[in-house]
Amino acid sequence: MSIENHRDAINDIDAKIIELINDRTSHVIEIGKIKHVTSSPIYNPKREKEILERIEKLSQGKKFPVPVLRMIFREIMSASREIERPLSVAYLGPEGTFTHNAAINQFGSSTTFTPLKTIGDVFKEVEVAKYDYGVVPIENSNEGAVNHTLDMFINSNLKIRAETYLGIHHCLLSSSDDIKSIKKIYSHPQSFGQCRLWILNNFPNAELIESTSNSEAAKVSAWDKYGAAIAGKINAELYGLTVIAENIEDNPENYTRFLTIGHEDSEPSQDDKTSLIVAIKDKPGALQSVLSVFSTRNINMNKIESRPTKKKAWEYLFYIDIDGHREDTNIIETLKDLEAHTTFLKVLGSYPKMKIF
Repeated sequence: MSIENHRDAINDIDAKIIELINDRTSHVIEIGKIKHVTSSPIYNPKREKEILERIEKLSQGKKFPVPVLRMIFREIMSASREIERPLSVAYLGPEGTFTHNAAINQFGSSTTFTPLKTIGDVFKEVEVAKYDYGVVPIENSNEGAVNHTLDMFINSNLKIRAETYLGIHHCLLSSSDDIKSIKKIYSHPQSFGQCRLWILNNFPNAELIESTSNSEAAKVSAWDKYGAAIAGKINAELYGLTVIAENIEDNPENYTRFLTIGHEDSEPSQDDKTSLIVAIKDKPGALQSVLSVFSTRNINMNKIESRPTKKKAWEYLFYIDIDGHREDTNIIETLKDLEAHTTFLKVLGSYPKMKIF
């Protein structure tokens, strides 16, 4: 076959794809009507996880890259949600941060995103229903827990609806494509630390200028012909910058986990995670008695983090992630058992467990 023949075949296939997407959309519209009558939430993490896992299974051994196929279907689901009812999502800003990137990965680009100044602002605005959902960081594989997010859950009625992981990859961005012209590098102090060896090897004499965020660094460097910024790739498009170098972080295995918060519970997906806050009695062996509840019932604990209650000196709360959904029989019985060993117990939410891609 000639190139023209192949292109004619591709055109025919594209036309079929469009027809199939329109057929799919017809079902989306009908589902939207049912959801409206039953007051069901538009965003369904369980269903979206099922779709992506099925797409991944169907595409194994095929020629098209699986990660790209996941991105395509993420956007199809995003557009489908927009047809059912537009969603508004607040995130820890400013625009161009890794949290912004995580929000796009979670909801797709057809969603309306709004950056807010603090994690507290995200919780507050979602609580009063100004936005449907919020996206906040919860922990980093290198730096540990995001304490402000943990603290906000103590008094908030919001629930964890979903989680997502984002690889933290830094780029060197500049308004110039001449690497030799760069004399100054702007970035957040934490990013300077994560790229210390790369900077030392490539720009040992550059002036390092700290910024309040990587996106702010990118914004400032756009006006400096001798400057560059260390920031996420999303900022290149936002501020018209050239990507001089990619993946310049010293540790490539650097991930941040983000949570989606909202008012509804997530349905069981058969592969879930439940997050708890507990306070224990002030006596020897109290923590061990709590941990033994999980081991006795053969429940895997993914995370435990302590935080001061800020009410009484040396009094702590424990944030715990376990495998399972709060509606699972074993988890229901476990929560009952925990009540005997705690002075405070709060379920923050059960939600589909996500893999790192």
